[in-house]
Amino acid sequence: MAVHALTGFSVVSVLSLGYLSWDWVKPNQLDNEPFADFKGKRPELKPRNPPHIIFFMTDDQGFHDIGYHGSDIRTPTLDKLAAEGVKLENYYVQPICTPSRSQLITGRYQIHTGLQHSIIRPRQPNCLPLDQVTLPQKLREAGYATHMVGKWHLGFYRKQCLPTRRGFDTYFGSLTGSVDYYTYDSCDGPGQCGYDLHEGETVAWGRGGKFSTHLYTQRVRKILAAHDPHQPVFIFMSFQAVHTPLRPPKGYIYPYRGMGNIARRKYAAMVSIVDEAVRNITYALRKYGYYQNSVIIFSTDNGAQPFVGGSNWPLRGRKGTYWEGGVRGLGFVHSPLLRRRRRVSRALVHITDWYPTLVTLAGGNISLSDGLDGYNVWPALSEGRESPRVEILHNIDPLHIRAGHGSWQDGFRIWDTSVQAAIRVGDWKLLTGDPGHGDWVPPQVLANFPGNWWNLERGMGQRKSVWLFNVTADPYERHDQSSRRPDVVKVLLERLAHHNRTAVPVRFPDEDPRASPHLNGGAWGPWAWDEEGEREREDDNNVGRVVHRKSLNKSKSKNKKKKKKKKCKICKLKSFFKKLNTRIISNRI
Repeated sequence: MAVHALTGFSVVSVLSLGYLSWDWVKPNQLDNEPFADFKGKRPELKPRNPPHIIFFMTDDQGFHDIGYHGSDIRTPTLDKLAAEGVKLENYYVQPICTPSRSQLITGRYQIHTGLQHSIIRPRQPNCLPLDQVTLPQKLREAGYATHMVGKWHLGFYRKQCLPTRRGFDTYFGSLTGSVDYYTYDSCDGPGQCGYDLHEGETVAWGRGGKFSTHLYTQRVRKILAAHDPHQPVFIFMSFQAVHTPLRPPKGYIYPYRGMGNIARRKYAAMVSIVDEAVRNITYALRKYGYYQNSVIIFSTDNGAQPFVGGSNWPLRGRKGTYWEGGVRGLGFVHSPLLRRRRRVSRALVHITDWYPTLVTLAGGNISLSDGLDGYNVWPALSEGRESPRVEILHNIDPLHIRAGHGSWQDGFRIWDTSVQAAIRVGDWKLLTGDPGHGDWVPPQVLANFPGNWWNLERGMGQRKSVWLFNVTADPYERHDQSSRRPDVVKVLLERLAHHNRTAVPVRFPDEDPRASPHLNGGAWGPWAWDEEGEREREDDNNVGRVVHRKSLNKSKSKNKKKKKKKKCKICKLKSFFKKLNTRIISNRI
């Protein structure tokens, strides 16, 4: 999709655009086969057969939480794969779970799917829009077998929202955003807890007791063992780790016993388990004949939360913010099919780019009619060419709490700077509204600090609603340029206004009390059943809210007062959950 031109002037004219031996410790799990050097002879850019694609996504792993970024956490497998592949050091994701996953699966910005605001909560009648053609659907059209293992978090209120209805041949994992690693219980507030482990479209009862990362790794290895490597396969391994609750097996904590910060100790153990999982799956790729024709991608979904031991150091901010610590992601590509390996890429890459990149690599069809916001970045990754991307819209969230000191006047009457938004064009990044807490938090700090410590920042310094940084020269966002470069601010505000004109209304419906696990056999799962007479439709203004109409036949003999009383109880429940949801969203991610 071509970059939109600016009306009246060019962005480029205003903005400066800048763009170990194999040592694995368990030979019974991994081959010691070295990579070919390909000296004097390069592999083909495209394999004879479409490549197998393995996409690893971790949850809440911070920029500093990997060995090759100088971390105190040991990740020998990830370090080795990255060193032999291409490290993505200018790679961006979204600051929270649902948005990142939606952009990976659709290749579209949040403003084009209605998921601009927060996450999809378990009791919301909401999911990834059903009219979106997904990445696994495109790959399946290209002849791929498609499998997903792990965390979904893209909605499940109807069966049509489930992974197996959105392009995956098989699914094994959890539908909500956070579950216990052993019991698979998931809670969405007091008294709203249910079991959340699913096999396909049914609840996988009786699987508790095994740590989820180990369980998911075992499933991926079984898929690889059973599949014919002559048919291309796409596996989306969506780790629950390293999201809270931090409950690693004790044996993995012991190597980090010297860490003074207990939360960091447990968090490090969780990352080590992920490293082990990637090692075992990579071994299976070799063992069963997939590896030589495979593309392995590793990505986090958002920045880390320092409160629970994660670290984005030396970047500013954390999970849930639009500072670099929230949106600059860990990422690398590893593949024998890369033309130029063993290097660091500074090419600008966004999570939406995986959709067109992988579909094109698979031999699928991408057309302008698809309306994608992503670009095919394979030539940049494989050959070191310049990235076709020069701009990233991080987000525009009209429902986020407005900054009390922003205004149209501050935005040159182009943009209301009280609105939370962030955009990068070339070297420059602009933030408006409330971008979130912008602290620099070194590792081993803060886990025992009170929660109100974060509020200290808001009372310090000048009250602002516009920030501008040259993130190429100042990746840690320490030098605000907004007052010195109003010309650049104005250009980026124009870009925000342009993107906002293409936005669809936000999909963020009120919670539905019928979603409670207590009403659905004790498990989370679809609750809007078509066979029960439920009808869903978009309202006349296309605001994206799902409206339910009851059509159940009721006995005429029921007393009118009982009907009225029952109806009032439902009204009170809806009002209660609406208020509860507002408090939850405003206080935590």
